[in-house]
Amino acid sequence: MKSTYLIRPHHGSHKTLWFGLLGTIIVIVGSILLAYAQTQKKEAEKMNPTKPVPSNTDLQRQLSKDQYHVTRECGTETPFHNAYWDNHKAGIYVDIITGEPLFGSLDKFDSGTGWPSFTKPISPGNVVEKRDSTHGMERTEVRGKMSDSHLGHVFDDGPAPTGERFCVNSAALRFIPVDKLKEEGYGQYLSLFQPPQGQPQQAQRD
Repeated sequence: MKSTYLIRPHHGSHKTLWFGLLGTIIVIVGSILLAYAQTQKKEAEKMNPTKPVPSNTDLQRQLSKDQYHVTRECGTETPFHNAYWDNHKAGIYVDIITGEPLFGSLDKFDSGTGWPSFTKPISPGNVVEKRDSTHGMERTEVRGKMSDSHLGHVFDDGPAPTGERFCVNSAALRFIPVDKLKEEGYGQYLSLFQPPQGQPQQAQRD
């Protein structure tokens, strides 16, 4: 007489399978969250208001000769032969040293001077005005608040609505186009370029 054996399922193997699947899910979710956190950290580091300003020795290594001369020695670059005097793209201009937002393309105009000119800063608190009596002239110097870098000068012969002309050296600035704002950590400024339809506003030629 043949004996019949019943094969019972091994509950332990099922538990092992479920624990394995759960562990895999946890690893995948953890990897996604870690990658997101690292991306956010990199974006925050690109524009960090608490980041200390490098020493002049470090800046001499990091900046070009013209950038250092303008920002740290109050120099003036050659008109009509600089990066942004004729730039008509939409975006913002930030401090070359700290990344602090300084001016926006919507406030840029053609002053005919050969230097980037703006009717106002992107935020009044980001620039500092100081009396400048050098070269036998009385002028108002404009400096970056965080970096204390020389940017240029402000004059009262600008167009409406402010009547001011912020004449700035390209060497003190870095331009970030609209499509790079979020990537560079300046996503909060995208709203400046959004018309009612929600489409990015096209740059107007000066």
